[in-house]
Amino acid sequence: MNKFGLVIAAAVVMFAAPAVAADDGPIKIGILNDQSGPYVAIDGPTSVDAARMAVEDFGGTVLGRKVEVVSADHQNKPDVGVAIARRWFDVDGVSAILDVAVSSVAFAVQELARERGKIVVYSGAGSSDLTGKACSANSVAWTYDTYALTVGSSRALVRLGGDSWFYMASDNAFGQALTRDSSNAVTAVGGKVIGQVLHPANTADFASYILQAQNSKAKVIALANAGEDTKNAVKAGKEFGVSAKQQMIGLLTLLPDVHGLGLDAAQRLLVTESFYWDMNDETRAWSKRFFERNKVMPHMVPAGVYGSVLHYLKAIKAAGTTDSAAVMKAMKSLPINDFMTKNGRIREDGRVLRDFYVFRVKDPKASKGPWDYYEQVATIPAEDAARPLSESECPLLKK
Repeated sequence: MNKFGLVIAAAVVMFAAPAVAADDGPIKIGILNDQSGPYVAIDGPTSVDAARMAVEDFGGTVLGRKVEVVSADHQNKPDVGVAIARRWFDVDGVSAILDVAVSSVAFAVQELARERGKIVVYSGAGSSDLTGKACSANSVAWTYDTYALTVGSSRALVRLGGDSWFYMASDNAFGQALTRDSSNAVTAVGGKVIGQVLHPANTADFASYILQAQNSKAKVIALANAGEDTKNAVKAGKEFGVSAKQQMIGLLTLLPDVHGLGLDAAQRLLVTESFYWDMNDETRAWSKRFFERNKVMPHMVPAGVYGSVLHYLKAIKAAGTTDSAAVMKAMKSLPINDFMTKNGRIREDGRVLRDFYVFRVKDPKASKGPWDYYEQVATIPAEDAARPLSESECPLLKK
């Protein structure tokens, strides 16, 4: 072989070696969420650990390759989230990104994943548009969406007499989607929306917003926000004496929010989740393990991260490859079964079908101890908790 031939051969080996190494190297799963901002208590490190629990329970390997969990803080900024996702996909060999709390970041990451042909699975992001007009063949809304959070509880409250509504909504994609989906549910059963006020995300002072809600005389004050915003709004409602004549409902209020508020402030608040730790022996057993590791009880977001990682690994095993299209096909064909979900499935638009539950926060006297906060008041069947395909704007669906 001449000198030129040796150079070409060396180049071929040099460029081929990384591809072979990537096929034999670890399978990396990226958990992207808020690890330092207003949603850290409901997501962040606990969701990362839930992913690691799923990998451990699966055995730590699949297709003979070690499974690694990597994580990063998107700081609730779409540009930061996309930059991390791009590096993970293009440089670090991450095969799928999960959780992606905050809808604005999720929309940006979804577009990048669509371009790269990669899988993204949402547990913390909730806009129903992620499986609606912005749907993607390789994305899944795993744990909840704004439709599920609003349809059952909103309709139930109207039917129980709460027929006039006032919304306090965060001025972002998530707050807008929550308000839209809840308003549609309210008006569909004869209720009226008599007012709305928008607030910036991460607002500390809700006094003026609560006064507007009180002055509206609406029977229901709906909080279309999350995290610290929800807690601050509930505290303001307590301080300004929102009376029993006005029912406050947290459209996305999670167990850590109630824990942070305390039962005295949060009592009577209605919440909707797809998981509660104290539902049965299986949920209690997993939650005990989670508590021992994280010193907090889990809620639906980390529980959903656990389930999504487990299902993703099962799909890789079934597909015999990490190729995104093959794995997504397996994810949609395999039933979802874990402590949180029984016989769930991923619909054509990427929406997971599972039951949801409406809970009322207990009176302090009714609680048996720390984390005993909810009493179940209604079950929303899986088919009712998802927007009907006939109403979907997802372009993947054949009309």
